[in-house]
Amino acid sequence: MISEEQADNLEFRRKKEKLFFTLFTICALIVILILVFFIGYVVLMGISAMSLDFFTTPPGMGMRSGGIWTPFIGTIYLMGLVAIVAIPLGVFTAVYISEYQSNRMMGRVWKIVVGNLAGIPSIVYGLLGLAMFVTALGLGFSLLAASLTLSLLVLPIVIMTSNEAIVAVPQSIRDASTALGATKWQTTVHHVLPYSISGISTGIILALSRAAGETAPIMLTGAVFFMARPPDSVSSKFMALPYHIYGTATQAYGVPLDLIFGAALALLMVVLGMNIVAIIIRSKFRSKYKW
Repeated sequence: MISEEQADNLEFRRKKEKLFFTLFTICALIVILILVFFIGYVVLMGISAMSLDFFTTPPGMGMRSGGIWTPFIGTIYLMGLVAIVAIPLGVFTAVYISEYQSNRMMGRVWKIVVGNLAGIPSIVYGLLGLAMFVTALGLGFSLLAASLTLSLLVLPIVIMTSNEAIVAVPQSIRDASTALGATKWQTTVHHVLPYSISGISTGIILALSRAAGETAPIMLTGAVFFMARPPDSVSSKFMALPYHIYGTATQAYGVPLDLIFGAALALLMVVLGMNIVAIIIRSKFRSKYKW
């Protein structure tokens, strides 16, 4: 039997738990409703522009007609180059910090530096890319300069998320591999990375999704308002969906709203497609590697 005081305390804790559960539920519903409203509004305003011609024809007549062929392809090229640069560099850096950095003080310094880099505004990265890649290295306003700038922008995100995923792998897996005679590198490649690939892939997609929506860095390093054709090399200027949306909404006159929101919807589709790929990869590796 419990005393009356204990019963009152138990009832108070239950009411408190119910109150906080209700608050958490309300907050989650608010976030979901905002997301649904935002996506629904973009879809409602832009769905009328969706067609095969919209994706296969370049803009025309001062952006007042045509489609998004050149900015769409430019965005795909840009994301591909960012992935080639940022993914291996970010993942290998995370492996070094988590597996090979034995000095705890330096490990904390690494985390502080990477965390601060992740908080720098994108326009600052744009100025850095303009000074470093466009001017100092002589790359000019080009797809390569823009992709390197965006790679620097998302690199801290890749490093942070990859490091957290690698650190989450139980130490017992490393110890078992070492006990069987595997080297540090073999343990990392054949055990640590496969077990952490689901978290790493999530971080990579988050980083690429941010890069896909950035406007300021590419404006300063290679994106242009209009091109009739997609870029034919990494040294060419290019169009990209974020800058195209910004330009049609603020710098062009008389552009139909369905074309502007259609481009925004296409950008959302690119980001959603990358997230779906990440979910598939994460599910595959989570079912294969469990601890």
